[in-house]
Amino acid sequence: MTDEANQNREPEEAEAPAVEAPEFAADTEAFLRLAAENEELKDRSLRIAAEMENLRRRTARDVADGRTYAVTNFARDMLAVSDNLRRALDAIPADALESGDAGFKALAEGVEMTERAMLSTLERHGVKKLEPQGEKFDPNFHQAMFEVPNPDVPNNTVVQVVQSGYVIGDRVLRPAMVGVAKGGPKEMPAEPAAAAPQADTQA
Repeated sequence: MTDEANQNREPEEAEAPAVEAPEFAADTEAFLRLAAENEELKDRSLRIAAEMENLRRRTARDVADGRTYAVTNFARDMLAVSDNLRRALDAIPADALESGDAGFKALAEGVEMTERAMLSTLERHGVKKLEPQGEKFDPNFHQAMFEVPNPDVPNNTVVQVVQSGYVIGDRVLRPAMVGVAKGGPKEMPAEPAAAAPQADTQA
């Protein structure tokens, strides 16, 4: 009787895991779904954090640009005043200054002081005067008005400044109008940097 009872119980014990399997599968499915949602939320939060950092940098750059370039239009208008001060100085006859005429001398000194004060004020606000005389012509900062034949000066060297140029920050406020040398010695081209390693490889 005991053996028969044990034999009758064995099938019942074997069927028990089959009853629990659907619950285990449901728990696994729920876990996988939660894990996927967690990954999605983590990815979304990382993207939002990256976007916020980009926005912060962009805003900081815009604020810095606003501070640097806020006076651009005003400074450009003031350049005409500076040009007129320089023209006034150039219009004073040299012989009048050399003759010791007190009136002309005082006028020249006053206009010159005003010009220096204006340039100093502009520089405090980030506006700097270009001094291209003797430099190589750079189309980013200079505007060539004419060429001057000069065999003693390297080709494309600025030999005359017709109108001063100015920059504000790293932007050109007004390019310098210049005359450039033509016909002088050309610059020697730089030797290719790759030539030495190739020679070593062949050796």
